[in-house]
Amino acid sequence: MSLHTRTFFFIAPLISLLLTSCGTTDVSPQLETRRMAIASEPPGDYYIGRRFTIERTHFWGYLRRPQQPWAESKLVVMGERMQKTPDRLPEVANSAGPSYGFDHNQEYRIWGYYSGRKIYDPNSDLILPEFVLQRYELRNPSPGWLFSPKERFNGAQLLRNEPEALPNR
Repeated sequence: MSLHTRTFFFIAPLISLLLTSCGTTDVSPQLETRRMAIASEPPGDYYIGRRFTIERTHFWGYLRRPQQPWAESKLVVMGERMQKTPDRLPEVANSAGPSYGFDHNQEYRIWGYYSGRKIYDPNSDLILPEFVLQRYELRNPSPGWLFSPKERFNGAQLLRNEPEALPNR
């Protein structure tokens, strides 16, 4: 066996190993860090909300209880009878400042309650629970990923299916 052949048999598996390891990243440490952060949240009569905006839709985003994982959160429509949402602004951007949805992916501490009503959003074709907003405060302006470190938001789709929100056909 020539030197070139032996070198190829030695280097080829190393290159293959490097290429496959580049495509997959272990997200376990990120998931564990997030799990521990959520577990350390103080219990209370409030919700953690993550604003999630898709153009022309009218749902607000995801809500969960403190210490509850995001996988158990609910996509909601905000009822503004008592308090306007932070982005209650014109839906079309202009030079005067931010517009509706400027706070996409920001995280809030939210007080309020579920009304028991279901609201139909025709642009997303979803029927979602109404949450009546009473008060909010910005918790984190840039909290990163929502459900998985590997998710990629494309501006037009939800990051997970919401089968319980689909209308009966």
